[in-house]
Amino acid sequence: MLSTLTKRCFCTVAPRPWLFVGLGNPGDKYKGTRHNVGFEMIDAFAESQGIAMNTVHCKAIFGKGFVDEVPVFLAKPQTYMNLSGESAGPLAAYYKLPLNQFHDDMNLPCGVLRLHDKGGHGSHKGLKSVIYHFRDNKEFPRLRIGIGKPPGQMDPKAFLLQKFNVAARQRIDEALHEGVDALKLLLSKGLEVSAKRFNKDQKYKHLRVQTLPVW
Repeated sequence: MLSTLTKRCFCTVAPRPWLFVGLGNPGDKYKGTRHNVGFEMIDAFAESQGIAMNTVHCKAIFGKGFVDEVPVFLAKPQTYMNLSGESAGPLAAYYKLPLNQFHDDMNLPCGVLRLHDKGGHGSHKGLKSVIYHFRDNKEFPRLRIGIGKPPGQMDPKAFLLQKFNVAARQRIDEALHEGVDALKLLLSKGLEVSAKRFNKDQKYKHLRVQTLPVW
């Protein structure tokens, strides 16, 4: 596969390769939980493009392929969320590519997405680990996937490790489809154009859903 990538990339002027890393926790215990929507985003994109996630590389489940003529590398770190940087850092260094990262975000309503070119960790421990392993460099794109805030006095940790109810699951599934479209736009138009267009659409969605309960 790597030789195929090389032939397709360098026979003409090569499109820029992209590395997409989704954050989550490994194992069936965490499948379908709020904290694992980063993994789900990778899986949804891989399935939509026919990219097999069938190898292990730099402590991550890994896949590679093309979207049109653009080389794409996909990864799901298996280090557990709080140590995600132990995988993401070496991956970016190995391929000498900038990171593009997906993670859950309690500061966005469930199912609302945002595409940003940089930012802090916002108390997200997986993102904090990634930034640490990038020597505190925060200037890498990230797709934030809204999961909403815990109700009442519920422990945020318990909320993150809880599975979605039916209504929230429907919103997340819709968001994953929207995320796939956003990533395809990112690959074809670049970050600035795609983020501006996508975030404008998501802003209107934010206004529609922010008052609806999903727990």
